[in-house]
Amino acid sequence: MTHSHTSPPFKSLNILAFLLLPLGLFAQNKFSMSDAILKRTALSQANLKQLQWIPGTTHFTHVLGDQIVRVNAPNLSTDTLTLLPKINESLTALGGTPLPSLPNVTWTSAGNLWFHTDKEIYTYSLKEGLNRKNWHPVEAENVDIQDKTLSAAYTMGNDLWVNIGGKELGVAKSEADGIVYGKSVHREEFGIFKGTFWSTSGRYLAFYRMDESMVTKYPIYVLDSMPAQAREIRYPYAGTKSHHVTVGVFDTQTAKTFYLQTGLPAEQYLTNVSWTPDDKFVLIAVVNRGQDHMWFNQYDATTGAFVKTVFEETSDKWVEPEKPAVFVPGSNDQFLWQSEGDGYNHLYLCSLNGKTADQISKGAMPVTAFYGFDAKGENCFYQVADEMGMNRYVFAANLKTGVITRLNAEEGTHNALVNSTGEWALDVFANAATPRLVYLSRWRETAKREIIFAAKNPLEGYALGLTRTSTVPSKGGMPLNTRMILPPDFDSQKQYPVLVYLYGGTHAQLVTNTWLAGAELWMHHMAQEGYIIFTMDGRGSANRGFAFENAIHRRVGDVEIEDQLAGIEYLKAQTFVDPSRIGVFGWSYGGFMTTSLMTRPESKNVFKCGVAGGPVIDWKMYEIMYTERYMDMPQENPEGYAKNSLYQYIDNLNGRLLMIHGSSDEYVLWQHSLRYIRECVRQGKQIDYFVYPEHLHNVLGKDRAHLFEKIEGFFNDNLRDVKSERP
Repeated sequence: MTHSHTSPPFKSLNILAFLLLPLGLFAQNKFSMSDAILKRTALSQANLKQLQWIPGTTHFTHVLGDQIVRVNAPNLSTDTLTLLPKINESLTALGGTPLPSLPNVTWTSAGNLWFHTDKEIYTYSLKEGLNRKNWHPVEAENVDIQDKTLSAAYTMGNDLWVNIGGKELGVAKSEADGIVYGKSVHREEFGIFKGTFWSTSGRYLAFYRMDESMVTKYPIYVLDSMPAQAREIRYPYAGTKSHHVTVGVFDTQTAKTFYLQTGLPAEQYLTNVSWTPDDKFVLIAVVNRGQDHMWFNQYDATTGAFVKTVFEETSDKWVEPEKPAVFVPGSNDQFLWQSEGDGYNHLYLCSLNGKTADQISKGAMPVTAFYGFDAKGENCFYQVADEMGMNRYVFAANLKTGVITRLNAEEGTHNALVNSTGEWALDVFANAATPRLVYLSRWRETAKREIIFAAKNPLEGYALGLTRTSTVPSKGGMPLNTRMILPPDFDSQKQYPVLVYLYGGTHAQLVTNTWLAGAELWMHHMAQEGYIIFTMDGRGSANRGFAFENAIHRRVGDVEIEDQLAGIEYLKAQTFVDPSRIGVFGWSYGGFMTTSLMTRPESKNVFKCGVAGGPVIDWKMYEIMYTERYMDMPQENPEGYAKNSLYQYIDNLNGRLLMIHGSSDEYVLWQHSLRYIRECVRQGKQIDYFVYPEHLHNVLGKDRAHLFEKIEGFFNDNLRDVKSERP
């Protein structure tokens, strides 16, 4: 069923009114910590759900309730597709279970889409209705659906299967304990998040085979067994044996499998697997264990033979490919590759013939997302961070002329969806004061853009304090981005306790020019309770260039502490900050940083208290792939590992430290904090400790509210005194 509208449905929105009012003005209501955690979605800014372009058209769609809203870009005419009743009617006729709501759908053409239930894959034609295309067992894991054939690859235990047109085929069966097929490898570093890779046509499936039988076993307790049992995982400690990975190729037409000749040594990283569009070759970025040399290799997809190394990258710090090759439409030879070779992550136009790569994006602005090409392959579209890393802009680059066009100007965070013809673009925008706007324009005519959606302020009516962003100079010479959230009833004549929230490690950025400047709701709750919340992205954090990030090389913790202390100097210079009531909180790398700041000599007695969640205590006990990139092997850098092992600093602990850990943590092992509290007991140092039984590295679900209520209670007990008048 469709409902037509001849005029744009969006133009009556009053989109700017809330932007002109300071957050919290006239607002009195507060939200609890439980609300901040469990009602996070309800209190976040609205969006156009399932926003996407229909391939080959000028139409885009989004979902409103259980209806699909279809909009024609040139005139904004709109109709509504009510498909769920027809889908459920057909599902019932086929003996299936009706769906309670519209599933996530993917358009394949103007009149056709497909969707995936818990075990079945369907196509839907606006003319012909529902068609059951494929299926997989409901207990299948790591399901990977080929977007053209809708064939499914999936794992069952450590075995790999495919379903081709309703026929289930076994691809590989685990031969022994420690042999794993079709799952992500290398601890999901290097941008790896899955273990299967369909070829362009869908005939072939490349997949990982991981042999981790030589890797150390580590017990995870299963508490409800009597007596308690342990399930074992394989955990490759830094400096110890690593697992061995190979890449297989399965031919769905012949049901034969062969393996790519990736060679020795066995301890290497096979990353960023991709296919040439003609299905003839598999491309792999092979990284040595030392992570300072990468070979971009080409393999014959029908024999597995090594063809050649297309190019290499080396560094005296590290090489970390994270994005696979993306081929230019219409070419089996030219592709875009992302590299930090010039100091910032940029796009390079490369070819399999090995000719010199042409740099496409340029400047001190790293590429943070790649969106794709226009239909002819003449232009590509991508997102960059600005030089300070705070804003995100969208650019188009002509691959032949090198002309670069900026699609948006206002400061904030822009994300783009470009239609398949490369003519129209949707710009999803937010900044610190703007929850979300969606613009529509031809990308060459962004001055004529239309606002098609504006999210209201979801926190209107709540008491929110002022959020300030600024920079603090570091001793390393780089200005550092900071965010400060003030209490709603802030009085500059009073002094307030400060909660410093940090992470400090790579691949993360906490302060950005997006909604609420990247702050989470629990921070605003703490501000409502009378705290100043302060966060700073120091050296080592993301999106400021390779030199900014690699300042931590071989000495994690050192420059991060130096930068955080520069932030403390800035805080203490503010007359409204009580320097005797500063606390610190972080999780994972942030837990390592919190423990360091509470005990390292450089920061002794700076913080009154701290909360360290899931902390790394000794980097020799953390995984190979992450640790050795930044620290090299313990055998190669004994001084660096020794300096940043935190057991030796326990005697410096004077404030209150709460350490929290999930007992089933598979990333930062429980062993870290257990050994730490054992050493605290041995040295007569008191420490607060709390365990979340059977939780993994993050405490999720409803228990997350319990976690943050515990954290809040700890800071209330140790920081929140009666606010004093400024002396």
